[in-house]
Amino acid sequence: MKALVKDDLLLIYFILSFYFIDVIFRLSTINNFSYTDLVISYYFMTAYSLFIYLVCSFFQGTARLIVANLLFAIIAIIYISQLIYFQFFKTFYSIYSLGKSAQIFEFWKDIVHYLRGHFIVLLLLFFPILMVIVFGKKMFLLNKISWMKRGVLLILIVLCYSTGIASVYASGKEQNSAYDLYFKNSAPLLSVEHLGLLTTMRIDFQRLLTHWSPEVKMPVKAEPSAPPTNKNENQKKDEKIVEYNTLNIDFSKLISEEKDQVIKDMHQYFANVQPTKKNDYTGKYKGYNLILITAESFSPFAIDENVTPTLYKMANEGYQFTNFYTPVWGVSTSDGEYVALQGLIPKSGVWSFQESGKNSLPFVLGNQLKKLNYPTRAYHNHTYTYYGRNISHPNLGYNYKGLGNGLNVKATWPESDLEMMEKTVPEYINDKPFHTYYMSVSGHMQYSFTGNYIAWKNKKYVESLPYSEQAKAYIAAQLELDRALEFLLGELEKAGIADRTLIALSADHYPYGLDDRTIDELAGHPVERNFELYKNTFILYTKGMKPEVISKPASSLDILPTLSNLLGLEYDSRLLMGTDIFSDAEPLVLFSNKSFITDKGKYNSATRTFTANNGVQVDKDYVKYMSSIVESKFYYSTKILEKDYYSKIE
Repeated sequence: MKALVKDDLLLIYFILSFYFIDVIFRLSTINNFSYTDLVISYYFMTAYSLFIYLVCSFFQGTARLIVANLLFAIIAIIYISQLIYFQFFKTFYSIYSLGKSAQIFEFWKDIVHYLRGHFIVLLLLFFPILMVIVFGKKMFLLNKISWMKRGVLLILIVLCYSTGIASVYASGKEQNSAYDLYFKNSAPLLSVEHLGLLTTMRIDFQRLLTHWSPEVKMPVKAEPSAPPTNKNENQKKDEKIVEYNTLNIDFSKLISEEKDQVIKDMHQYFANVQPTKKNDYTGKYKGYNLILITAESFSPFAIDENVTPTLYKMANEGYQFTNFYTPVWGVSTSDGEYVALQGLIPKSGVWSFQESGKNSLPFVLGNQLKKLNYPTRAYHNHTYTYYGRNISHPNLGYNYKGLGNGLNVKATWPESDLEMMEKTVPEYINDKPFHTYYMSVSGHMQYSFTGNYIAWKNKKYVESLPYSEQAKAYIAAQLELDRALEFLLGELEKAGIADRTLIALSADHYPYGLDDRTIDELAGHPVERNFELYKNTFILYTKGMKPEVISKPASSLDILPTLSNLLGLEYDSRLLMGTDIFSDAEPLVLFSNKSFITDKGKYNSATRTFTANNGVQVDKDYVKYMSSIVESKFYYSTKILEKDYYSKIE
């Protein structure tokens, strides 16, 4: 019996080691899992352990140990690489991103810093393989394994896998349940929590190979059909004509002529979406210059009357959006740009911005304003190819420059926003009108005075602040953006066009490079993690405007339609997933886990609870209806990208 156990000890060691690694990983990342989650993920992990042991069974003696060590190393590297990625981006990389992962090594100094600070965790994750390397020959019998035993292993693999599937079904079919994530939807953080890392990556790989898209059900009640854009014959003569932000698209004809059923369904869906009305803000800034900025890791924590006076001025003397959110999606910076510039929800698992580089994009501001003879330029003060911006940005209608592609800023880490402004403003300041887009980088993590050049450069300005070093370093990094804006406003003033230039600034994401305790420190209280964490500031400013407070819930998804309406551009509001903030459309703020905020309250999809605003009552079907709208927006955003849908309606 003892010999039999020792003969199978390598298999037992595989199973226990994988469990051990997974627990350490969970505690170091999501740190939130239930007994049911563990049971489901461990059924699958047992199947993987059996499969790996089956592979090892085809080798004998030392060769089996070598193969076992190699497979152990692969598993450990997967977990460690995902741990590092999570530390940087607060999500997990997809198989798609893995193929483009070399870019993360530009942050090798930050990676080394993280590895040093988490040596114990890394040692624990490598512990099982170290034991095999040192004691493998003494621990395990490495005898020849019979074909009958391999057959038993195969049966056990099928049994464990089938039990895992059964447990997925038994866990319920609600939104974001294990069943929902396994079969219908994609949400990496929740998937790792409910299914485990290895199963999440396996599903992601399968979906990448099959070009999978999430399922969607039509809303439980149809959205109102698009009303006519012209005056009805029966309309009273003294009644104000209602106009809508729509284009003259003959959806009926498109439906009748379309052979692709998916595109036909899309035509049907968009034909029935309620468009937004034109309003008092329509065309308010028509003919103005437009400067659009996506600011790296910008947040309200960066706004201080004394330390960052220009940001403070613009945030308080422009439109004040007091209920604005910048959700985090899958690829973070790139996805943050994608949402703000295209008004669409990113497709999970891919770099949506780069993937859109071959698509027709008629509604983005670069292409819209280029048609109106605006010179359109875009700048990024880091490597110009990062996240494929050399592919995405020219397709947005921009003459694009970045580090290594015509923008000659000093190659520090991170690079200076101020220097970028100093080098680029002269290129367009004399054009009338012009549109310029910036993606900044000075606010990038890691936030320390030793590994962040910009934080070090501005250290003296934050030394007296009553914060921790990490908090001070974050503000010091954002101070460079403040100096860049100060320079920009000064140049606009000198050119006499400050009052004819609209500046829009939003973050790509909240500063997830900060520790949770630092975020709480800067906020002055424990920050709620499902909604409040993503609350941000959207700066919309032009010199001499009258400040105005907008308390309506809104998000970065609404930036494109809002600016399009303000500039008086021709666009179709039915074909974007956000809405004009100044319209009378009901607000809807979406989050990556399908949580949402409306004017009636907040729905937390993780806890499946709806919290109504004070004095508001909703019926029992409200959450179900709104959730179906959310699902539809996720699905049709994905299909717009996959099918190059806009090219079908031009």
